[in-house]
This record gives sequence, structure tokens and C-alpha cells, in this order.
Amino acid sequence: MAVQIRPRFPFRDQRFTASLAVQSFQNPRAKSSYSYVNVKPPVLRRVTSSHASSFSPGATAMEKLGANPANSCPLTPLGFLERAATVFGDCPSVVYHDTVFTWNQTFRRCLRLASALVSLGISRHDVVSVLLPNVPAMYEAQFGVPMSGAVLNSINTLLDARTIAVLLGHSGSKLVFTDPAFLPVLQDALRLLPPGHPAPRVIVVEDHHEEKKFPPAPAAELTYERLLEKGDPEFDWVRPESEWDPMVLNYTSGTTSAPKGVVHCHRAIFLITVDSLVDWEVPARPTYLWTLPMFHGNGWSFPWGMAVVGGTNVCLRRVVAADVYDAIARHGVTHLCGAPAVLNMLANVPDRVRKPPPGKVKILTVGAPPPAAVLHSTEAIGFEVSHGYGLTETAGPVVSCTWKGEWDRLPATERARLKARQGVRRPVLAEADIVDAKTGHSVPRDGLTMGEVVLRGGSVMVGYFKDDEATKAAIRDDGWFYTGDIGVMHPDGYLEIRDRSKDVIICGGENISSVEVESVLYGHPAVKEAAVVARPNEFWGETPCAFVSLKDGAAEAVDAAEVIAWCRERMPRYMVPRTVVFRDELPKTSTGKIQKYELRNLAKEMGVGHNMVQQ
Repeated sequence: MAVQIRPRFPFRDQRFTASLAVQSFQNPRAKSSYSYVNVKPPVLRRVTSSHASSFSPGATAMEKLGANPANSCPLTPLGFLERAATVFGDCPSVVYHDTVFTWNQTFRRCLRLASALVSLGISRHDVVSVLLPNVPAMYEAQFGVPMSGAVLNSINTLLDARTIAVLLGHSGSKLVFTDPAFLPVLQDALRLLPPGHPAPRVIVVEDHHEEKKFPPAPAAELTYERLLEKGDPEFDWVRPESEWDPMVLNYTSGTTSAPKGVVHCHRAIFLITVDSLVDWEVPARPTYLWTLPMFHGNGWSFPWGMAVVGGTNVCLRRVVAADVYDAIARHGVTHLCGAPAVLNMLANVPDRVRKPPPGKVKILTVGAPPPAAVLHSTEAIGFEVSHGYGLTETAGPVVSCTWKGEWDRLPATERARLKARQGVRRPVLAEADIVDAKTGHSVPRDGLTMGEVVLRGGSVMVGYFKDDEATKAAIRDDGWFYTGDIGVMHPDGYLEIRDRSKDVIICGGENISSVEVESVLYGHPAVKEAAVVARPNEFWGETPCAFVSLKDGAAEAVDAAEVIAWCRERMPRYMVPRTVVFRDELPKTSTGKIQKYELRNLAKEMGVGHNMVQQ
């Protein structure tokens, strides 16, 4: 059941009132008291005259006003597409190679998809999965699947067959849309499903730009385009009965090894979509390049956001630096998103590949805290970088480093340092805080005292699917969502992430932020990527172990001792890595997050350290 936080002053309509189960609490850090409201589809009942007479004359007139059928229609982002077809009907909506759809065409295709899914037996709250790259069908699925009443489950395309089988089994997916490139791993996953578990139906989304690699499907096989042909372009799409109805199911992944199913409702997706457009100041008719995989948190809500502003979605099947720069120049791209690794990729390419943007290109980066050196180098090329913070559980970025005009007068390196902070809550997020893990009280605003980041607001998940224990551990009785991220609060009220709680290194009783050490390493002129994890040590318990990849041509000039010496000049001695391991590439997810759990396992396999360096 969905959970809402609302002030304890329920309005009563003279004619109607909702039936709600309310559990009140007083939060020690909140400015007011709140109630948890377990929200069901409203059961409307009349308020009797005897009930109304219990109020004073002045209160009665005001108290009887409130929710009514006209102002209580469920919030959902799906209606944005219908509006886009009316306002921007003939404008380009989706571009992929030489294929260009208009907003009217995209609307009709999504209606066809929803209609066809219903004809296949998909019903309200069934799970439909997609295993697709950033192609037009992936964009259409963000609307078309929930327009059928189903819940959209986007699967990371870099997962192995075992993990995909776990996700399909856990979600109970009824149908999977897949690209031919991922069909073999999907078929392997289906074979790994438990005996007796019904396998989802598989529909292939053909890509004629990849026909040399993947031959066309047999004429009798139901493919995505053939399915759309069966759909009704005038379909009356399935609207949610309540704004708390589930809309998407996303599994956490990346830096953790135990994915959990995060469920978001229509209300949360509506709020995060509008919030993202306002905070990033997205104008009408932008050109948005899909460098961020749409399976990653539903592309941080921008599939629905582009419908609001009538943007052009430029699909990019593979994120390669040369293709990104080419697409920016050819399509006049104005906006794109990506993890810090994408920024690093754009900044560290040969001059023959790098093309300064023809106009202002805004980049939004969310994920691992980006080193100031990476932000500085990316903006030096000509990109305008915005930085934020969010999780799968918040449906996208909910904190952003809102820029202040006076910071423009600071040196470039100082501007990059300020921009590396995660920032302040966005308008839709009710509150964000850093709290002491033991006391639950806010930490001092000194930029030094670390605590756990806690959040609450309209886009926080309704819970983890089939996992009440994990939901209760994350969304606690005090009314906050506990993120597991460790950060500090600066005197100006801007928060900064220092680590995941499991990534903090405890060396001789001292807490070391791996992110701080990584920021210093990224400042080394030869370092392309860096990640720091704990390695067991016989004397200190744990010591920092740095995994480093170097820029082209730097391998001969840099060794572990030189990197350690660099760190000793720039950080307290106890924070300096005792072990340095060079690798050609660091393991990453498809969204660019470095997979620290893999590196932690490698560090453990090295055995107990003796303050050595390794090359």
C-alpha cells in the first residue's frame, strides 16, 4: 500500500470526505507534526449536518472545503503525451538515424502499443519488461506500457543471464520486449527460471540499422512493429484509478550486488518530471541527446519531461565519444545527461575526435560524486555542467547544486569545487538532512562532521517490491527515507556526499572518505579514473587501496610510488593509499558507475596488507 506524508489537518468537504487510515507522529527534526496516511482509492461519504455543527461558525465554512471529485483526479505523467500531440503535433519527437517521428505519430504509436498489450491479455498492474538500448521503442515503452495499465520494468542491458532470470522471476513479468542483440542472454535467462515458473512472452524489437548483424525475423513471428499494426491508434488508454497506483518497477544495481525492486507510483513520476524541468530550467523545444540509458531510473524522468516541453529526443544506441560529438554537431543538441564517467569520456578524447559544441550544451550529471578536476576539464571544452543527487528510490535527482551568481567571480578551480557538491533540495523534495547514525539528530553544519543523508518528499518510492523488511529499514517510523549515503552539511546549507556507508574506510579508528581520496587522485595529471576501497591490514584493520587507470601514454611515466607521493603532499597521512593497483579500465555499469563491490572483492583477494604498494 502506498504511503503519503501530509500535515495533520484533514479537510472535510460538506458532501464528500475520503476514508483514510492515519497514524500520527511527531518528528524531532521537523518544523511541524505529520501524519502517515495509508492511501486507498477514496471511498467518498457524506458528512452529516450534525458533524458539521461541531465546528465553530467560522471554522465550518472553511473546514467543509477541500477535496472533491473535480480537483482530485489522479496525477500521472502519461497525459503529457496527449498534450504534446496537440501542442507540438507536427514537431519532431524522436530521431534515430534517418527515422524521424512527430509528436502526433509518437502519441498514436503509444496508443497502438497500449491497445495491443491489452489485446494480448495484459491487464492492470501486470509487469511488462523491456531489455532495450536507447531506440524509439524504448522511448515509446515509457508511455505505452503504463497506458495499458501495466507496470513498466526496465532491465539493465549489461546484466548477465543469471541476474536477469532473478529479476524476471521476482517481478513476475508477463512479457518482455528485447533487442536482437540481447536475445541470446534473455533466452539463457528464461532457461534459468525456476521449474514451473511461467516464462514471459518475448517480442523482438527489430532495428533495420543493425540488419547486417541480426537478420530479419520470420514473417510469422510477432515483432514489435507487427504488434503495433494490430493496435488501435484511437485507444482510450487506461488511466490510473489512484495516483498511488504503481507505474514503474526498477531494480537497484550498479555499486551494489543485491538488487531490490523499487516501485514508484504515478504521483511520484508526475512530481519528479515537473520538478526536473523547473530545476534544470529546460526551455520549450530543446534537443535532448540520449546518452543516459533510459533503463537507468527511466532516464531520470526526461522521457516524460520532453513531452511537456515538446523536445526532440535524439536516440543513441551506443555511447561512444565520437558519436556523441557527431550527434551534438549534426542535431544541434542542447541538453544531455550522464554519469560522471560520461563527462570523463568527453574530456579525455584525442583532439581529432573532440569537437567544441557549436552552441551551449547543458549537461546534467548525477551519480557518484564527480571529482572537481573532471568538472573543470568538461566545462573547459564548452559544456555547461549541472550537478545533482538522486537514487533509484527517489525516481531521479532530488538535490541539485543550485548555482549562485556571486560564484561566477571565483577562479575556475574553486567554481568546480563548489559545483562538485550535491547541493540543496529541489522544490518537490520536502526536506533533506544529514543525521548522526546513533542519535538521529542533525549533524553540525561545518562541512566536516559526517552523517547519513535522509530525505522525504513526493518522489520517494512507495516501497521495495515483495520486501517489507527492506522497506521498513529504508523508510522508518520517524518519517524519513534513509539513503545509506554518507555526507556533510556545509555552513551555507549545501550538502556534499562523501561516501556510501559501506564504502567508508576505517583505518586505525579514523573514518576515511573514499570520495575525498579519489578527488585528490583525479587531480593527478596522468590519472584517467580512480576508485578507492578498503583492504584488510594486519595493524590498522583497513587501509585505502587505490585502483587507477591512466591516460593514454602515461603508463611509462607513472608508478605506484609516484602516485602515493602525490597523495602524501595533498592529504593527511592516514588517508594516503597504502596500495595502488593499475588497470587498463575499471569495472563499470552501463551508466558509468564504478562497481566498487568488485574492487572490494579484488582487494580482499590480495590478502592482508603490510603497508605495501603494488603495481
